[in-house]
Amino acid sequence: MSQRELAAQSGVPKSTLARIEAGQGAGPAFRTVERLVRAAGGELALTVSNALTAGSVDESPQARDDELWDELRDEAGRRYPAHLDVRRVLTLKDWPGAWWVHSYTLPQRLWPVRVPELTYDLDRARRDRRRLRAQARAQVRFRRAFEGLPVTSWHFLAELPGAGPVGELRAHERSLDLLRGEDWGDQRELVLEGVVVAPGLRTLGIARQLIDLLAREMAVADIRTVHAIADGGNVEFLLACGFELQAGRPSALTLEVRPPRP
Repeated sequence: MSQRELAAQSGVPKSTLARIEAGQGAGPAFRTVERLVRAAGGELALTVSNALTAGSVDESPQARDDELWDELRDEAGRRYPAHLDVRRVLTLKDWPGAWWVHSYTLPQRLWPVRVPELTYDLDRARRDRRRLRAQARAQVRFRRAFEGLPVTSWHFLAELPGAGPVGELRAHERSLDLLRGEDWGDQRELVLEGVVVAPGLRTLGIARQLIDLLAREMAVADIRTVHAIADGGNVEFLLACGFELQAGRPSALTLEVRPPRP
């Protein structure tokens, strides 16, 4: 059946079918699935686990929102095309027209323009970037790599199916006995070499999850300390991950030599 035929048989708008086939959004509502299955000549059975208490099962807000999505119209009463990926404006940063929100903060009564309830990206490149970030947030997988590495190397990867690595964390292990020249009872600690995430996928929490994976692996190996040297915004990132500033650590120094006065 074509999208048009299935829409006519099921009563589900064609734009919803296009969005489902494109894999956009959080998935169709249960009632939408039921209507599509029946329109295609099938039957849908629902099995409820005994662990659930008796009574009605409420659909999630996202499912209810998906069912009503095709009833949304712009201010001229037109339905939004499915390819635009229409989204709600929950914060000012959700709206591309709020260019001024990134520069300074204004109370709502002083906003220079009225903020719409819904927005979308007309620019194809911007839509592709947004879709890639949404895909990465949902599909990224994390693992520790061991191939071709010495036992003192710690290497973690963030990967997308079919796209390969999009982030990595590297660290190395050091012995306190060798570092301080005395017996510390085989205590071990790590030095964080760096955390890297693909530029288009930053601020999605990938680096934070790599740090969390490192911490879990350290707990299994009974290693309690990892050191890092950072500057700029990297310091704020590591502090947000639970690192603490240490006194007596190396400092960045600069010597500027000026020519003598005549």
